[in-house]
Amino acid sequence: MKKANTNQAKSMAQNDDMLPEYDFTGKKGVRGKYYRAYQQGHTVRVYQDDGSVTVRYFTLEDGAVMLEPEIKKYFPDSESVNKALRLLIELIPSKTAKRIVSSRQKKPTVRF
Repeated sequence: MKKANTNQAKSMAQNDDMLPEYDFTGKKGVRGKYYRAYQQGHTVRVYQDDGSVTVRYFTLEDGAVMLEPEIKKYFPDSESVNKALRLLIELIPSKTAKRIVSSRQKKPTVRF
């Protein structure tokens, strides 16, 4: 029985250019397992042959947005997200939009 699995793994490796030790047949991953942690940022350590370690910190870039998986089905790329948001912005009455912008630009009044 074990030999059959080995043969199956070898044939998969020939077809997919994947090594037999990377046979994930019958294995099941957990979707979104590290999603929340990734949103917070993550650290990658690269161990060099000379024994040194390079540490890199990754966070979402300023202005970047992480979409929830169910939203990503409908908006697979930046272009589709921006198009949808532009359409939504057009629905906002202009007075409301002006009020929002002006309230952000007002400086606090100092009273004595």
